[in-house]
Formats: sequence, C-alpha cells, structure tokens
Amino acid sequence: MTESATASLSAGGTAEASSEAMIAAEGLTKYYGEFIAAENISFSVPGGQVVAFLGPNGAGKSTTMKMLTGFLAPTRGHASIGGYDVFTQRLEAASVLGYLPENGPLYSEMTPKAMMQYCGRLRGMSGGDLKARIDYVVECCSLGTVWEKPVGKLSKGFRQRVGMAQAILHDPQVLILDEPTSGLDPNQTHQARELILTLAKTKTILLSTHILAEVQAMCSRVILINQGRLILDGPVSELASEVSQMEDRFRELTG
Repeated sequence: MTESATASLSAGGTAEASSEAMIAAEGLTKYYGEFIAAENISFSVPGGQVVAFLGPNGAGKSTTMKMLTGFLAPTRGHASIGGYDVFTQRLEAASVLGYLPENGPLYSEMTPKAMMQYCGRLRGMSGGDLKARIDYVVECCSLGTVWEKPVGKLSKGFRQRVGMAQAILHDPQVLILDEPTSGLDPNQTHQARELILTLAKTKTILLSTHILAEVQAMCSRVILINQGRLILDGPVSELASEVSQMEDRFRELTG
C-alpha cells in the first residue's frame, strides 16, 4: 500500500467528516408479498465518511442500496442523497450520486469509450469538461488496453472497471458501491482499493462488500443488516480489530 493510502487509513480512510448527512435512510422497508426484503432500515452517513454496508447473501443489502439510489421504490420510508429526496427530487439526487450496482447493466455492444461518451452526455457533460473526465477515468480505472473493445467481449474484471468508471465519471459527491472488487484479480483488487481510498479524501462512500479485509483497510464505520433488519451500526472496532476476529463476530451476529 502506498504511503498516501496508509496516511488515509490512519484517519479512518475518509476525508474530514462534516455534520451534514450526505446519505440518509429513514424507515426504509420493502415487502414482496409476505416476504420481507428490508424492514425499517434507518441510518445516516455524514460527509467524508467511508462506511461498510455488510450482511450475508439475501440479507437485503442490494435492496436497500437500490432504494437509497431511487432505483427501487420502498413499500414505506424515505431516502435522501446530498439532502435531496431520491423520489421527489430524483434528478437533483442523481446529479450528486455515483452508483455501482452489483453486476450492473452495461451496454454489451458499446465500447468503454462509447459508453463513457454516452453516459457523460446523459449527465449534461460536453466538450473539454467531458474529455477531461473521460481521460481521468480511463487512467484511474486502467481501461486503456480495452478502450475500443466491445464491453460484451471483456472479462468480468474489466466490466467491473467500466462500471466503476461510469459511477465516478461526473465527479459525484456521494458514491454507493455494491461489491466494487467482485471479479477482480489480486492486482486489480489492490488498484481498486487504492482508487477508493483516493476518492474517500473528497467523497462520502457507502461500500457493500463480503471481503472483511476491505472493511478493515478502507472503512471507519460498519452498518450490518441480517434478514432485512439493521443489527449493528458503529465503528469498525465494534465488529473486531483483526480480520479473523471480524469473521467470527460476523458469523456470531448473522447466525
């Protein structure tokens, strides 16, 4: 890990936090018939924090993230991003949000180059501003070798990097990342972690992952849900101080 990343970790892996809630969930609940996907999920993330969003498969993490980003309407409850209600102020919330969904949909016939140009124009970017941001994401997501290959022909790891590139293209204040290192090899995983640590200096990040080493390396706080309900919200140290102990504590809490 670089010296700059280590320095970032010593500060909890985050920018200087502000008191304003950049991500807020108020009683988010989602039912599918009688099945409870999420129930009464409430938390807020102030500016500058990097927060791990944990839970076993099927716990309701992706459902909650989709409600937070406005991609899924809740059965009840409210969510806001950057102070904007994601349902009544959808465009304003989207303007300050970058979202990487798990296995996010990409246009398989497009190249990464065409997709970044398309996504940029959708967000109202053009000219030199768009070119500068595209140049930035090409470099930081290491897409140069596949820049003009169809996305459908790329490996899972490269597709994940394309997804990350579209999430940060418009330089959002808030990032919600669902399994950002999924499918990456160890070198790519290291690069992705370094990128997230760099972004954490200026952004608020909610990070879903199954890799507890990433939680210890990048996050200052943990939100843990199980069976659709929030069961822990506190500093990473409340889970454990060592990765092996974190795994034991995770199993204990989620049963």
